[in-house]
Amino acid sequence: MASAAEQLAANLNLGVLSKATELKKRIWFTLGALIVYRIGTYIPVPGVDAAVMGEMLQQHSGGILGMFDMFTGGALGRMTVFALNIMPYISASIIVQLMSAAIPSLETLKKEGESGRKKLNQYTRYLTVLIAMFQSYCISVGLESMRGSFGAAVIDPGLFFRISCVITLVGGTMFLMWIGEQITARGVGNGTSLIIMSGIVANLPHALASLLELGRTGALSPFFILAFLVIAVAVIAFIVFMERAQRRIVVQYPKRQVGQRMFGGDSTHMPLKINTSGVIPPIFASSILLIPATIAGFSQNGPAWVQTIAGSLAHGQPLYMLLYAGMIIFFSYFYTAVVFNPQETADNLKKYGGFIPGIRPGSATADYFDYILTRLTTIGALYLVAVCLLPEILISRYGVPFYFGGTSLLIIVSVTMDTVTQIQSHLLAHQYEGLIRKAKVRGRR
Repeated sequence: MASAAEQLAANLNLGVLSKATELKKRIWFTLGALIVYRIGTYIPVPGVDAAVMGEMLQQHSGGILGMFDMFTGGALGRMTVFALNIMPYISASIIVQLMSAAIPSLETLKKEGESGRKKLNQYTRYLTVLIAMFQSYCISVGLESMRGSFGAAVIDPGLFFRISCVITLVGGTMFLMWIGEQITARGVGNGTSLIIMSGIVANLPHALASLLELGRTGALSPFFILAFLVIAVAVIAFIVFMERAQRRIVVQYPKRQVGQRMFGGDSTHMPLKINTSGVIPPIFASSILLIPATIAGFSQNGPAWVQTIAGSLAHGQPLYMLLYAGMIIFFSYFYTAVVFNPQETADNLKKYGGFIPGIRPGSATADYFDYILTRLTTIGALYLVAVCLLPEILISRYGVPFYFGGTSLLIIVSVTMDTVTQIQSHLLAHQYEGLIRKAKVRGRR
């Protein structure tokens, strides 16, 4: 079976893709949805002078707002309807998952299967609306206090502007949330991750041009630019290696007799990825940091302590680096605990007669899984911290664009690998279906 699967995987080519009608529809749907998203990043919020907003963001480009603008694909700098992007939905997902682990009723819903997941998703949507309303109102208030060399950021400040701004930004976030869900269901890949990745990729040419411009003006030496690009390639290769790395736990199934036939006796393995949480911890950590920083970044004339927070949360500052690293480590353990339950996995193995050689079934197997998973998660968390923070130091010291940071590279590589894997799975399924149809035709003959 393994050799047949390898042979099918080797035959995945454009000819096969041309015959996979369903996969082509999914790819075209995904591309169409992402094009709609990119068009929305150029539709401005009514009543806002985009030139003033762009000027203010340029002044804070080295801070947390610059990172937020990276995740939004430039929508925040242009102050468009997608300025909040899908970050409120990610924040709501974090809160619901945390509450699911702490509140028994929500934990029960989580175990109810499809119906429970639908209810949790509905709660996430409601919470997304509340978070988006809060953030959009803070943005509208902050915009009214902004003034640049071109004048005030808001043409006609007042209650009507605040209401219209909140409705526009919340509506844009909910529309993006719907697009993400549609991509996941009817397209290829995870919709939420693809939306974030497409925003980063769309601005990579501009970031590369900015990097080369720094070299042309003499702000950065050509040797440093070349070395930085080499480091970026090395980081990408390291990310690919770590994302594919896994620990394989041998699982055996005893022989059992059913009637006159013998079943079982096979030996297989259970793969555990070193980075089980994937790209989720950096995104979660960034979104949590963005909630208070959104207020601090827009409050130019606010209290002194607000400005102190804004300065402390700038890239390269010790507080920001410490909080970012701590949140990445926390969410690595938390998300791993959410997606992998050692006790449940051990019970399932025991139920079907599987066991790990040298380990007793039941609680001993669960303890073994927990021991292995803790060690793997520690390595995965340190890997994420290194990948995300080391480029941040270069960004803060040398002014390299955010789009070459560890978080953005991690998102691009991880989402690309996940999307390619799903495409290969669809092609493999199409190949199997073709072989089955041919076998049926031959059988009829």
